[in-house]
Amino acid sequence: MKLLVVGSGGREHAIAKKLLEYRDVEQVFVAPGNDGMALDGLDLVNIGISEHSRLIEFAKENDIAWSFIGPDDALAAGIVDDFNQAGLKAFGPSRLAAELEWSKDFAKEIMVKYGVPTAAYGTFSEFEEAKAYIEKQGAPIVVKADGLALGKGVVVAETVEQAVEAAHEMLLDNKFGDSGARVVIEEFLDGEEFSLFAFVNGDRFYIMPTAQDHKRAYDGDKGPNTGGMGAYAPVPHLPQSVVDQSVETIIKLVLKGMIAEGRPYLGVLYAGLILTADGPKVIEFNSRFGDPETQIILPRLTSDFAQNITDILDKKEPTITWLDEGVTLGVVVASEGYPLDYEKGLPLPEKTDGDIITYYAGAKFTGNSRALLSNGGRVYMLVTTADTVSAAQKKIYDQLEKQDTTGFFYRTDIGSKAL
Repeated sequence: MKLLVVGSGGREHAIAKKLLEYRDVEQVFVAPGNDGMALDGLDLVNIGISEHSRLIEFAKENDIAWSFIGPDDALAAGIVDDFNQAGLKAFGPSRLAAELEWSKDFAKEIMVKYGVPTAAYGTFSEFEEAKAYIEKQGAPIVVKADGLALGKGVVVAETVEQAVEAAHEMLLDNKFGDSGARVVIEEFLDGEEFSLFAFVNGDRFYIMPTAQDHKRAYDGDKGPNTGGMGAYAPVPHLPQSVVDQSVETIIKLVLKGMIAEGRPYLGVLYAGLILTADGPKVIEFNSRFGDPETQIILPRLTSDFAQNITDILDKKEPTITWLDEGVTLGVVVASEGYPLDYEKGLPLPEKTDGDIITYYAGAKFTGNSRALLSNGGRVYMLVTTADTVSAAQKKIYDQLEKQDTTGFFYRTDIGSKAL
């Protein structure tokens, strides 16, 4: 069986690497991928995620059994619809189903209509109306670009002035282009955040281990929002009763709602949740695996990943099993200056082997050499599994101290909320 993974980041590296582990998988292609993935025996294809017709042609010519779509913007552009119309299987939601992510306003409407617990909100396309709403509600308050913004279109404002400035940047300064042409302004929810993922086909779903991401750039959740600086799974201090309640009041209801709306969901559903005094509520939905959560969830999968996805696509009951002990933790190494301006082309440490995995997000070979240079904001991620969070931290941070990370930075407190 030959498979295709669409995307280029650490998430796609983790997906493709896991798929290649299984005996019935002959070859895994990644389009476009990054050079670091080649060190794990993955085959890179120089086709961009927006080149749907070329990807379809490649899949047909290479007898691809099915494709796994990684990035949100590809899903929002209807890549799954295009593959399906060409007679090809693809694991990911249709464009209409993916609107759960690419329009925060749509997601809010679905949640309100079908009784899914979430923050009170208003949606605005005119700055003066948004400003009046913010001033009426007060702070803290959350301002979100309606569309996709690479995980950076959310401002948790501690003052009214900060919130008004964020709305001004999005609506008048065009900070996020069309993605910020509308803003969703939400009530601030207080509590502990966690991520809940599920493999989905229609009304069938299969819950994955809980995870906790670290979005802010610097230790102590300081600095700007990023795509994610590290994560761990499962969240040891989160009771199973909270997971069960989230499944009943959130996952089941939103999937039933999507079916009722004529948008049945296929793929990975990512629920970004917060445990409030009133129970779990939704912060946002994503229509794909998270990054960096994928890199710490998939190493815990003990069943045949490729067979699991094949079964889900075929509406057969998959046998999905997970490691039921220990904690898997990962730390992202990013270019200094990320998520703003940063330098590329810096030499990377050698790839780790054994019980510390290296996943590459932004890496390229040096000319004809197999030595890697940085080629992005988030560059690579080290992941390991240990008995406890503190033991996993020690393994990762001891390894990072041995590496030359000149020109890069990383958080030193990934997982510390669990201690």
